[in-house]
Amino acid sequence: MAADRRFKIFAAADGFGQPLKDAVVAHLRAHPAVAEVVDLGVDKYYAAAAVVARQVSSPSDSSPDGPEVRGVVVCGTGAGVCIFANKYPRVYATHCASPADAVNTRSINACNVLALSGIATPPDAAAAIADTWLATPFRAPCPASGDAPWPEDIQRFFDTAPEEMAAIPEPQGPPDSACAICCLRSGMEFEPVGIMPGGEMRIVRESPTSAYVRFKAGSVEPAHHHTFGHDLVVIKGKKKVWNLTKKESYDLVDGDFLFTPAGDVHRVKYFEDTEFFIRWDGHWDIFLDEDLNTAHSAIDAELGAASNSK
Repeated sequence: MAADRRFKIFAAADGFGQPLKDAVVAHLRAHPAVAEVVDLGVDKYYAAAAVVARQVSSPSDSSPDGPEVRGVVVCGTGAGVCIFANKYPRVYATHCASPADAVNTRSINACNVLALSGIATPPDAAAAIADTWLATPFRAPCPASGDAPWPEDIQRFFDTAPEEMAAIPEPQGPPDSACAICCLRSGMEFEPVGIMPGGEMRIVRESPTSAYVRFKAGSVEPAHHHTFGHDLVVIKGKKKVWNLTKKESYDLVDGDFLFTPAGDVHRVKYFEDTEFFIRWDGHWDIFLDEDLNTAHSAIDAELGAASNSK
Protein backbone atom coordinates (compact mmCIF):
# COMPACT_ATOMS: atom_id res chain seq x y z
CA MET A 1 0.00 0.00 0.00
CA ALA A 2 1.36 3.45 -0.94
CA ALA A 3 2.68 5.27 2.11
CA ASP A 4 0.61 8.39 1.39
CA ARG A 5 -2.69 6.55 0.89
CA ARG A 6 -5.24 7.71 3.49
CA PHE A 7 -8.83 6.73 4.24
CA LYS A 8 -11.91 8.21 5.88
CA ILE A 9 -14.27 5.42 6.89
CA PHE A 10 -17.95 5.58 7.83
CA ALA A 11 -19.30 2.64 9.84
CA ALA A 12 -22.73 1.49 11.06
CA ALA A 13 -24.50 -1.73 12.08
CA ASP A 14 -27.76 -3.24 13.19
CA GLY A 15 -28.20 -4.80 16.63
CA PHE A 16 -26.79 -8.15 15.53
CA GLY A 17 -23.70 -6.48 14.11
CA GLN A 18 -23.04 -3.85 16.78
CA PRO A 19 -20.38 -5.75 18.82
CA LEU A 20 -18.33 -6.55 15.71
CA LYS A 21 -18.79 -3.02 14.34
CA ASP A 22 -17.47 -1.56 17.61
CA ALA A 23 -14.44 -3.87 17.47
CA VAL A 24 -13.68 -3.02 13.83
CA VAL A 25 -14.07 0.72 14.48
CA ALA A 26 -11.58 0.51 17.36
CA HIS A 27 -9.15 -1.45 15.16
CA LEU A 28 -9.42 0.98 12.25
CA ARG A 29 -8.93 4.03 14.46
CA ALA A 30 -5.49 2.64 15.32
CA HIS A 31 -4.65 1.83 11.67
CA PRO A 32 -1.80 4.00 10.33
CA ALA A 33 -3.51 4.55 6.96
CA VAL A 34 -6.85 5.65 8.41
CA ALA A 35 -7.23 9.40 8.85
CA GLU A 36 -10.70 9.26 10.42
CA VAL A 37 -13.42 6.78 11.35
CA VAL A 38 -16.97 8.13 11.69
CA ASP A 39 -19.14 5.78 13.75
CA LEU A 40 -22.75 6.33 12.61
CA GLY A 41 -24.13 3.99 15.25
CA VAL A 42 -26.85 1.34 15.22
CA ASP A 43 -30.16 1.12 13.38
CA LYS A 44 -32.24 -1.36 11.42
CA TYR A 45 -29.98 -3.12 8.92
CA TYR A 46 -31.36 -1.27 5.90
CA ALA A 47 -31.16 2.13 7.63
CA ALA A 48 -27.62 1.44 8.86
CA ALA A 49 -26.53 0.45 5.35
CA ALA A 50 -28.19 3.50 3.82
CA VAL A 51 -26.57 6.04 6.14
CA VAL A 52 -23.11 4.71 5.29
CA ALA A 53 -23.82 4.29 1.57
CA ARG A 54 -24.99 7.89 1.25
CA GLN A 55 -21.63 9.10 2.55
CA VAL A 56 -19.68 6.89 0.15
CA SER A 57 -21.97 7.63 -2.82
CA SER A 58 -21.65 11.42 -2.49
CA PRO A 59 -18.79 12.27 -0.13
CA SER A 60 -18.87 15.83 1.23
CA ASP A 61 -15.09 16.08 0.77
CA SER A 62 -14.15 14.65 -2.61
CA SER A 63 -11.04 16.72 -3.23
CA PRO A 64 -8.17 14.86 -4.94
CA ASP A 65 -5.90 15.57 -1.99
CA GLY A 66 -8.42 14.37 0.62
CA PRO A 67 -8.66 10.88 2.08
CA GLU A 68 -10.46 8.18 0.14
CA VAL A 69 -13.97 7.69 1.54
CA ARG A 70 -15.06 4.12 2.26
CA GLY A 71 -17.64 2.37 4.42
CA VAL A 72 -18.02 -0.59 6.76
CA VAL A 73 -21.46 -2.10 7.42
CA VAL A 74 -22.30 -5.00 9.72
CA CYS A 75 -25.49 -7.01 10.29
CA GLY A 76 -26.14 -10.58 11.40
CA THR A 77 -25.13 -12.22 8.12
CA GLY A 78 -23.60 -9.30 6.23
CA ALA A 79 -26.04 -9.95 3.37
CA GLY A 80 -28.78 -7.44 4.20
CA VAL A 81 -26.49 -4.45 4.67
CA CYS A 82 -24.68 -5.40 1.45
CA ILE A 83 -27.93 -5.49 -0.55
CA PHE A 84 -29.10 -2.09 0.65
CA ALA A 85 -25.73 -0.36 0.39
CA ASN A 86 -25.51 -1.40 -3.26
CA LYS A 87 -28.73 0.48 -4.06
CA TYR A 88 -26.69 3.72 -4.01
CA PRO A 89 -24.74 4.88 -7.09
CA ARG A 90 -20.95 4.51 -7.03
CA VAL A 91 -21.20 2.14 -4.05
CA TYR A 92 -19.65 -1.30 -4.56
CA ALA A 93 -20.37 -3.27 -1.39
CA THR A 94 -19.25 -6.87 -0.86
CA HIS A 95 -19.67 -9.27 2.04
CA CYS A 96 -16.24 -10.68 2.88
CA ALA A 97 -15.75 -13.75 5.07
CA SER A 98 -11.96 -14.00 4.62
CA PRO A 99 -8.93 -11.92 3.61
CA ALA A 100 -8.98 -13.74 0.25
CA ASP A 101 -12.50 -12.40 -0.34
CA ALA A 102 -11.23 -8.91 0.42
CA VAL A 103 -8.31 -9.21 -2.01
CA ASN A 104 -10.56 -10.53 -4.78
CA THR A 105 -13.28 -7.89 -4.43
CA ARG A 106 -10.82 -5.01 -4.16
CA SER A 107 -8.91 -6.24 -7.21
CA ILE A 108 -11.93 -7.04 -9.37
CA ASN A 109 -14.78 -4.84 -8.09
CA ALA A 110 -13.02 -1.81 -6.56
CA CYS A 111 -15.10 -2.56 -3.45
CA ASN A 112 -15.52 0.59 -1.35
CA VAL A 113 -17.99 -0.69 1.26
CA LEU A 114 -17.00 -3.72 3.33
CA ALA A 115 -19.92 -5.80 4.65
CA LEU A 116 -19.28 -8.17 7.57
CA SER A 117 -21.24 -10.82 9.45
CA GLY A 118 -21.68 -10.07 13.14
CA ILE A 119 -22.70 -13.67 13.78
CA ALA A 120 -20.14 -15.64 11.75
CA THR A 121 -17.04 -13.44 11.81
CA PRO A 122 -15.01 -12.99 15.04
CA PRO A 123 -13.25 -9.66 15.72
CA ASP A 124 -9.71 -10.89 14.97
CA ALA A 125 -10.81 -12.29 11.61
CA ALA A 126 -12.69 -9.06 10.82
CA ALA A 127 -9.57 -7.03 11.60
CA ALA A 128 -7.52 -9.14 9.18
CA ILE A 129 -10.19 -8.75 6.50
CA ALA A 130 -10.32 -4.97 6.99
CA ASP A 131 -6.52 -4.66 6.84
CA THR A 132 -6.41 -6.62 3.59
CA TRP A 133 -9.31 -4.61 2.16
CA LEU A 134 -7.42 -1.36 2.83
CA ALA A 135 -4.09 -2.69 1.54
CA THR A 136 -5.29 -4.11 -1.80
CA PRO A 137 -5.49 -1.77 -4.80
CA PHE A 138 -7.87 -2.17 -7.70
CA ARG A 139 -6.49 -4.56 -10.40
CA ALA A 140 -3.95 -6.10 -8.04
CA PRO A 141 -2.92 -9.75 -8.36
CA CYS A 142 -5.33 -11.81 -6.26
CA PRO A 143 -6.43 -15.40 -5.64
CA ALA A 144 -8.87 -15.14 -8.55
CA SER A 145 -5.96 -14.32 -10.90
CA GLY A 146 -3.78 -17.06 -9.44
CA ASP A 147 -1.89 -14.33 -7.55
CA ALA A 148 -0.38 -13.26 -10.88
CA PRO A 149 -0.84 -9.97 -12.76
CA TRP A 150 -4.06 -9.85 -14.76
CA PRO A 151 -3.77 -10.58 -18.51
CA GLU A 152 -3.78 -7.61 -20.88
CA ASP A 153 -7.39 -8.14 -22.02
CA ILE A 154 -8.61 -8.12 -18.41
CA GLN A 155 -6.55 -5.00 -17.69
CA ARG A 156 -8.27 -3.27 -20.61
CA PHE A 157 -11.63 -4.31 -19.18
CA PHE A 158 -10.65 -2.86 -15.79
CA ASP A 159 -9.69 0.44 -17.46
CA THR A 160 -13.32 1.09 -18.42
CA ALA A 161 -15.21 -0.92 -15.79
CA PRO A 162 -15.50 1.75 -13.04
CA GLU A 163 -17.12 4.33 -15.32
CA GLU A 164 -19.39 1.72 -16.87
CA MET A 165 -20.46 0.43 -13.44
CA ALA A 166 -21.20 3.96 -12.23
CA ALA A 167 -23.55 4.47 -15.21
CA ILE A 168 -25.73 1.48 -14.29
CA PRO A 169 -28.71 1.71 -14.26
CA GLU A 170 -29.10 4.09 -17.16
CA PRO A 171 -31.35 7.13 -16.55
CA GLN A 172 -34.97 6.24 -17.18
CA GLY A 173 -37.83 8.28 -18.56
CA PRO A 174 -40.89 9.51 -16.68
CA PRO A 175 -42.52 7.02 -14.27
CA ASP A 176 -44.66 4.44 -15.98
CA SER A 177 -48.39 4.77 -15.31
CA ALA A 178 -48.35 1.17 -14.06
CA CYS A 179 -46.13 2.14 -11.09
CA ALA A 180 -47.94 1.18 -7.88
CA ILE A 181 -47.05 4.40 -6.03
CA CYS A 182 -48.01 6.59 -9.00
CA CYS A 183 -51.33 4.77 -9.33
CA LEU A 184 -51.92 5.14 -5.59
CA ARG A 185 -51.35 8.89 -5.70
CA SER A 186 -53.12 9.53 -9.04
CA GLY A 187 -56.48 11.15 -8.43
CA MET A 188 -56.03 10.95 -4.68
CA GLU A 189 -58.10 13.38 -2.63
CA PHE A 190 -56.17 14.84 0.30
CA GLU A 191 -57.53 16.23 3.53
CA PRO A 192 -55.81 19.20 5.24
CA VAL A 193 -53.89 18.52 8.45
CA GLY A 194 -55.68 21.27 10.35
CA ILE A 195 -53.19 21.71 13.18
CA MET A 196 -50.25 21.90 10.74
CA PRO A 197 -50.72 24.53 7.99
CA GLY A 198 -49.34 23.45 4.65
CA GLY A 199 -49.93 19.76 5.28
CA GLU A 200 -52.36 17.35 3.60
CA MET A 201 -52.89 13.64 4.19
CA ARG A 202 -54.76 10.72 2.71
CA ILE A 203 -55.18 7.61 4.86
CA VAL A 204 -55.13 4.56 2.58
CA ARG A 205 -55.34 1.82 5.22
CA GLU A 206 -56.60 1.62 8.81
CA SER A 207 -54.96 -0.14 11.79
CA PRO A 208 -52.11 -0.38 11.20
CA THR A 209 -52.55 2.99 9.55
CA SER A 210 -50.87 3.75 6.22
CA ALA A 211 -51.07 7.22 4.71
CA TYR A 212 -49.73 9.36 1.89
CA VAL A 213 -48.76 12.83 3.16
CA ARG A 214 -47.54 16.01 1.53
CA PHE A 215 -46.32 19.35 2.90
CA LYS A 216 -45.57 22.65 1.19
CA ALA A 217 -42.05 24.08 1.30
CA GLY A 218 -41.56 26.17 4.44
CA SER A 219 -44.13 24.20 6.46
CA VAL A 220 -43.35 23.18 10.02
CA GLU A 221 -44.62 20.36 12.22
CA PRO A 222 -44.51 21.54 15.86
CA ALA A 223 -43.00 19.17 18.40
CA HIS A 224 -45.40 16.25 18.85
CA HIS A 225 -45.54 12.53 19.55
CA HIS A 226 -47.65 9.51 18.67
CA THR A 227 -48.90 6.52 20.64
CA PHE A 228 -47.34 4.19 18.09
CA GLY A 229 -43.99 4.05 16.33
CA HIS A 230 -44.00 4.80 12.64
CA ASP A 231 -41.99 4.11 9.48
CA LEU A 232 -41.59 6.90 6.91
CA VAL A 233 -40.25 6.86 3.34
CA VAL A 234 -39.72 10.13 1.46
CA ILE A 235 -41.10 9.91 -2.09
CA LYS A 236 -39.76 13.31 -3.11
CA GLY A 237 -38.68 16.55 -1.47
CA LYS A 238 -36.44 17.62 1.38
CA LYS A 239 -37.16 17.78 5.11
CA LYS A 240 -35.35 17.81 8.44
CA VAL A 241 -36.57 15.92 11.49
CA TRP A 242 -35.43 16.73 15.03
CA ASN A 243 -35.97 13.86 17.49
CA LEU A 244 -36.04 15.88 20.71
CA THR A 245 -36.25 12.77 22.87
CA LYS A 246 -33.02 11.32 21.46
CA LYS A 247 -31.44 14.75 20.80
CA GLU A 248 -30.74 13.72 17.19
CA SER A 249 -31.61 15.22 13.81
CA TYR A 250 -32.00 13.72 10.36
CA ASP A 251 -31.86 15.32 6.89
CA LEU A 252 -34.18 13.39 4.57
CA VAL A 253 -34.47 13.53 0.77
CA ASP A 254 -35.89 11.33 -2.01
CA GLY A 255 -35.89 7.65 -1.03
CA ASP A 256 -34.75 8.13 2.57
CA PHE A 257 -36.27 6.05 5.36
CA LEU A 258 -36.80 6.96 9.02
CA PHE A 259 -38.32 5.06 11.94
CA THR A 260 -39.52 7.05 14.95
CA PRO A 261 -40.31 5.02 18.11
CA ALA A 262 -43.58 5.39 20.00
CA GLY A 263 -43.62 8.41 22.28
CA ASP A 264 -40.51 10.09 20.86
CA VAL A 265 -41.10 13.85 20.63
CA HIS A 266 -40.09 15.26 17.24
CA ARG A 267 -40.50 18.40 15.14
CA VAL A 268 -40.12 18.81 11.37
CA LYS A 269 -39.19 21.50 8.83
CA TYR A 270 -39.88 21.20 5.07
CA PHE A 271 -37.38 22.88 2.74
CA GLU A 272 -39.08 21.78 -0.49
CA ASP A 273 -42.56 20.59 -1.44
CA THR A 274 -42.36 17.11 0.03
CA GLU A 275 -44.38 13.91 -0.29
CA PHE A 276 -43.90 10.82 1.83
CA PHE A 277 -45.50 7.49 2.70
CA ILE A 278 -45.95 6.74 6.40
CA ARG A 279 -47.10 3.71 8.37
CA TRP A 280 -48.06 3.71 12.05
CA ASP A 281 -48.18 0.52 14.13
CA GLY A 282 -51.79 1.29 15.15
CA HIS A 283 -54.54 3.88 14.64
CA TRP A 284 -53.29 7.33 13.66
CA ASP A 285 -53.07 9.81 16.52
CA ILE A 286 -51.06 12.93 17.32
CA PHE A 287 -50.34 14.89 20.51
CA LEU A 288 -48.80 18.36 20.26
CA ASP A 289 -46.01 19.25 22.71
CA GLU A 290 -45.64 22.89 21.61
CA ASP A 291 -47.46 25.49 19.51
CA LEU A 292 -46.57 26.52 15.97
CA ASN A 293 -44.91 29.82 16.92
CA THR A 294 -42.64 28.08 19.43
CA ALA A 295 -41.67 25.54 16.78
CA HIS A 296 -40.81 28.25 14.23
CA SER A 297 -38.70 30.11 16.77
CA ALA A 298 -36.80 27.00 17.85
CA ILE A 299 -36.10 25.90 14.27
CA ASP A 300 -35.03 29.38 13.14
CA ALA A 301 -32.67 29.66 16.12
CA GLU A 302 -31.08 26.26 15.45
CA LEU A 303 -30.70 26.76 11.70
CA GLY A 304 -29.31 30.25 12.30
CA ALA A 305 -26.78 28.93 14.78
CA ALA A 306 -25.74 26.17 12.37
CA SER A 307 -25.31 28.72 9.57
CA ASN A 308 -23.21 31.04 11.73
CA SER A 309 -20.90 28.21 12.78
CA LYS A 310 -19.92 27.43 9.18
